[in-house]
Amino acid sequence: MSERVKVGPENELPEGWQGEVQVDSVGVLVVRYEGQFYALRNNCTHKDFPLLGGEVVMGRITCEKHGAKFELSTGKAKTLPAVKPVKIYRTEVEAGEVYVSAL
Repeated sequence: MSERVKVGPENELPEGWQGEVQVDSVGVLVVRYEGQFYALRNNCTHKDFPLLGGEVVMGRITCEKHGAKFELSTGKAKTLPAVKPVKIYRTEVEAGEVYVSAL
């Protein structure tokens, strides 16, 4: 069974917030975008560079190293140089707390 990790109180994670948690010993990026929480492995599939801190526009996060873009909701690589998707994780809000776990 996958670990379920508490990220924090929903009301303390404002729009545009990004952070990292460990789920089953894997670094997972959590992003709040347009009121929703998204979670994906915190590594670009092109050169294993962290996605944390990348610009989020139109539901996509940009890797700061080489500019690859990934869709927050699916992890799909949307621009070169990345071609492989990033693994996504489940996010849940329960009793005002945000949680992340593997799908």
